[in-house]
Amino acid sequence: MTYRAMSLLFSSLGGLLAGLLFKQIWKRAAGQDDAPDADDQNYTWKQVLVAAAAQGAIYGLVKAAVQRAGAEGVRKTTGRWPGDD
Repeated sequence: MTYRAMSLLFSSLGGLLAGLLFKQIWKRAAGQDDAPDADDQNYTWKQVLVAAAAQGAIYGLVKAAVQRAGAEGVRKTTGRWPGDD
């Protein structure tokens, strides 16, 4: 399997992991099962934007960690960093 194919697979798994992680963090921090939707009139702008910022930060962190771990795995396996020619 090529690095590109592995990267797509790990990105998908990372997205799932990020979603689960965000849901757990939100549940503990806000005491709610789900983050507010942007079109739900029961939430303020601040609540919606804080939830979106937290979700984006968690997704970005997980995505970067998964990509970095994949690149490190390729380097350990092949002795080359992905993309180096």
